[in-house]
Amino acid sequence: MNGELLSILEQLEREKGVDREVLLQGIEQALLTAAKKIARLKKPSEPVKVKVDRKTGEIKTFLGDKEITIEDFGRIAAQTAKQVIIQKIREAEKEAVYNEFSKKLGEIATGSVYRIEKKNLIIVFFGRAQGILPKKFLSPLDAYSVGDRVRALVIEVTKQSKGTKIILSRTHPNFIKKLFELEVPEIYEGIVEIKSIAREPGERTKIAVYSKDEKIDCVGACVGMKGTRVKNIINELKGEKIDIIRYSDDIKDFIANSLQPAKVSQIVLDRENKKAIVVVSEENLSLAIGKHGQNVRLASKLVGWSLDIRTRKMLKIPLGETEEELMKIPGLGEKILALLRNAGIYTLEDLAKKTPQELTRIKGIGRAKAQKLIEEAKKLLDKK
Repeated sequence: MNGELLSILEQLEREKGVDREVLLQGIEQALLTAAKKIARLKKPSEPVKVKVDRKTGEIKTFLGDKEITIEDFGRIAAQTAKQVIIQKIREAEKEAVYNEFSKKLGEIATGSVYRIEKKNLIIVFFGRAQGILPKKFLSPLDAYSVGDRVRALVIEVTKQSKGTKIILSRTHPNFIKKLFELEVPEIYEGIVEIKSIAREPGERTKIAVYSKDEKIDCVGACVGMKGTRVKNIINELKGEKIDIIRYSDDIKDFIANSLQPAKVSQIVLDRENKKAIVVVSEENLSLAIGKHGQNVRLASKLVGWSLDIRTRKMLKIPLGETEEELMKIPGLGEKILALLRNAGIYTLEDLAKKTPQELTRIKGIGRAKAQKLIEEAKKLLDKK
């Protein structure tokens, strides 16, 4: 072996992505196995060493401290060396694939459909690695044929005896997040932040965004000039609808934004249980709930609160009288307001009609507090 060996190894390194040093070490081990079969016939007790020169490709064999010349490794020894070299190359290829894709865990990878097995897609990456995109991780809108280009999120990378197992997904919420990072420079740079995502693959996605720079409109940045940025993502998702929601630290504003395009009239919070009653007009009711409840369901996931959509008629609240009136009572906080609401008390009139005995039946309200609430409610009504 000579410089030609090094040229071959360099080619393998380029084409297979295998470290040349790993290959050289494998070759040395293979040649050592072959050399032992011959050299130890002369002096079995002497250690055998084989070294491949990294610059010239020249092979040197040592028996003990002395360099020896082995003119014929023999057919069996040569075959052994070949098999070990092939094995080392395969092991190195597997290791290279694992190292490459373990770094891509949680990132988007692009490949092409190699074959389809029981509706699961086998994706090939640059001819060197294969991943599996299971049917359950495909959107209902996804339709691929052999040879089609596919982008998907790498969600699992594990070593196995046959090679590296790579699992992909196009339904994971982070797939949407990474698509926005690719399309919106402000998100990639950290100026615009994705606060939360709620998705029903193939149907609709709601994404809440926030700008750390007051000069940059977070929603406008995500939509792009003439909608180009969000259109690119919609095209990637095969037409799935995307609602870009402006995040707010004020939970009432955030809830109202999350239910867009419906317009909200009033929101009553139960902070302790993360529940909210959202009051809308009759004409906005179906819009707020959405087809099969999808809009409110996604909004609930987006904000992390349970949302109950009602109209004033459904709550039996006279138009113009709101729970904000109750908030005028001194010392009435969100906790007490939630207790009153759960008891069906929404207005000053509702409260004023109660007796202290009735209010004390509400767990969390004592007799003194009950008496005070009723008195304050009556005072406010007298001023109206």
